[in-house]
Amino acid sequence: MSERDVMAYDVAIVGAGPAGLACALRMKQQNADLNVCVLEKASAVGAHALAGAVIETEALTELVPNWRDNPPPICVPVEKDEILWMTEKGATKLPMTPPQMNNHGNFIVSLGAMTAWLGDIAEEAGVEIFPGFAAAEALVEDGKVIGIRTGDMGVGKDGGERDGYALGIDIHADLTVFAEGCRGSVSKQLIKQFELDKDASPQTYGIGIKELWQLAPGKGSTGLVQHTVGWPLKSETYGGSFIYHLEGDKVAMGFVVGLDYKDTYLKPFDLWQELKAHPKLADMFEGAELLNYGARAIVEGGWQSMPKLEVPGAMLIGDGGGMLNVPKIKGIHIALRSGILAAEHYHEKKTSEGWDGVLRSSVIAKELKKVRNIRPGFKWGLYGGFVNAGWETVTMGLSPWTLANHADHSSLRKVSEGKDQPTPPVDTGIKPKDRLSAVYYASTEHDEEQPVHLHVADTNICVTQCAEEYDNPCTRFCPANVYEMVEEPAGKRLQINAANCVHCKTCDIKDPYQIINWVTPEGGSGPNYSNM
Repeated sequence: MSERDVMAYDVAIVGAGPAGLACALRMKQQNADLNVCVLEKASAVGAHALAGAVIETEALTELVPNWRDNPPPICVPVEKDEILWMTEKGATKLPMTPPQMNNHGNFIVSLGAMTAWLGDIAEEAGVEIFPGFAAAEALVEDGKVIGIRTGDMGVGKDGGERDGYALGIDIHADLTVFAEGCRGSVSKQLIKQFELDKDASPQTYGIGIKELWQLAPGKGSTGLVQHTVGWPLKSETYGGSFIYHLEGDKVAMGFVVGLDYKDTYLKPFDLWQELKAHPKLADMFEGAELLNYGARAIVEGGWQSMPKLEVPGAMLIGDGGGMLNVPKIKGIHIALRSGILAAEHYHEKKTSEGWDGVLRSSVIAKELKKVRNIRPGFKWGLYGGFVNAGWETVTMGLSPWTLANHADHSSLRKVSEGKDQPTPPVDTGIKPKDRLSAVYYASTEHDEEQPVHLHVADTNICVTQCAEEYDNPCTRFCPANVYEMVEEPAGKRLQINAANCVHCKTCDIKDPYQIINWVTPEGGSGPNYSNM
């Protein structure tokens, strides 16, 4: 077997999302002679990008001052905000919008289209972007990160070679920047290896399901931003939905459930289907066409759950470092800002050392500290959470305490407690009918012969302990029907439909035994989102 090819760069960045591309572009803006590359596991820049998304534009303007002259392909100014309190049969529009959710001056975008647009700008500046190259592990030598190794391509199920087989490459760099987004697979390895989270509260997450719809003529309202709270979620469960109206009667809409939920039988996909059939929303879907479906974990821990953001030779930025403002439901502006700041720090200091302190004294830190207690306050339920959020808003986050988060995998109730009951499958008649149908609209692809990228450490636990204690919640929380318990003459067996995976990372997060490890599949695999 041949040796791995080695490529050398001044800066290697993992992830062509807003943080990684902003960092790369700012690096070149400051020093055009710097050799900068960006690795992206998707088949194309933006193909794995998924967010709401409404953005604040200050950081974008700093990075690309003339962006309004040539904006991203989908970029709609917000005209109006609405928050709807949902009950099973009705909906009440709240009389005021909380300050954090006021979107005056913001824009609705497609994160996928925006990152593709930003990638073009970065390439024009001299950044080398490599789509289809999935980072598999950090290269660490004498306690310092010296680069990144990409995954092998073409390894068969039996470990043999297939046509087109090739070893991954090693990229050596003076600085490696990890901008993998939420629950990045290599970032997770680094955080564990260097104990970067030892002084942080446990990270917590949400699962976000998103769909792009073409409505019938006249049913859209360009620039309208709607959010819902309440039904069909129980008051003990954090979450809600968004409906963002684009031009041409298109809407980007989705549903978010906090992964600290307690009900072992909760099915995020089915709840979303129920909400779409609500009398307030169902009319929208008459004559509508579903264009895209996807799902992604969302980092929700905030300030107190941020790990240390530097190791020798490397930095963490963006959602990979836990930087998302949950009350605002926004992280793109922070991701852009973190990339800009990281590049400026390296330009000045020529080292990763000191990056953590720079970030923690920045405008990002000020924003996140101000709202640090709002999300964890929902451990007291919807009503207690709203009371706490009101207090934190009025006092502008100046409470003399910081509420702790807890690991999402520890929150499920056991079946023996008797508080939760199985629910029948939901069929509202609104597409996609079920999770398997939904995968079609995600255009997800994995070579059937590549190794399974969902590693279960001990499947015996699945068919014994987990079946008894939690009735196998992986068969319900996955939005792509990856996990199934199959009845066979010899008993139950866990079946992993890895080809369905949309790379949301929910299983890696919510599995109560933490025996599922999501590793990077072959480069170019996964969803192929369009304008998500």
